[in-house]
Amino acid sequence: MQIIDTHTHLYLEHFVDDVDKVIERAINSGIDKFIFPAIDSSYLSEMLELEKKYPKNIHLMSGLHPVSVKENYKEELDVVVKSLNAHKYVAIGEIGIDLYWDKTFLKEQQEAFEFQIRLAISNDLPIVIHCREGFDEIFEILDAEKCSKLRGVFHCFTGTLEQANRAIGLGFILGIGGVVTFKNGGIDKFINQIDIKNIVLETDSPYLSPVPFRGKRNESSYITYVLSKLSGLYEMSEMEIAGITTKNASKIFNL
Repeated sequence: MQIIDTHTHLYLEHFVDDVDKVIERAINSGIDKFIFPAIDSSYLSEMLELEKKYPKNIHLMSGLHPVSVKENYKEELDVVVKSLNAHKYVAIGEIGIDLYWDKTFLKEQQEAFEFQIRLAISNDLPIVIHCREGFDEIFEILDAEKCSKLRGVFHCFTGTLEQANRAIGLGFILGIGGVVTFKNGGIDKFINQIDIKNIVLETDSPYLSPVPFRGKRNESSYITYVLSKLSGLYEMSEMEIAGITTKNASKIFNL
């Protein structure tokens, strides 16, 4: 069984002492590919270092996370542009709108999102969207930028069935992780109404650990708990879910 963790931050300080063991555990569990979303330039060297160490397993995105959009966001976007010319990436991400922590830089977040969408289109790359309390703002921009090359993943999807269908209608698929195992996560109530061809698996490690590890550090091997939950919700075998979602991920990220 082959599984792709389409969204994992194994380069963060949470894994500095045991990242090799974390990767080994994942590979032994059938997770043989890891896609790293970008945050900002301060993490680029760690991402590149791990990719160099595990070239067959690790793939990188380039981008500026909305929470990292501050006064210097244009300088950060310059780094993204330059990185695309210097290295091969599988997506632009994670990008989007986050209004949970702070709305101070909403205008700048919108401008950065629009810029990176256009950058992805010009480079024929998918985008990976971070959306936290910003669905209206994100859909407004996606509608304005809509074209045949615009595609990607709604990472850590936590919206409604209506929002899910709207995202899919715009050419996106849904990243499903630990939230689907939460008692009050919400998406477990309707996710089986979404065709499995529109879903990829992710952990967002070290965040959002699935039950029974909720509140502890997440890691890529825990994606098997997401797989098990989806197997029950869809009434399909874990092997079937893994096969379809891996095929979905391979297609969207051109692996």
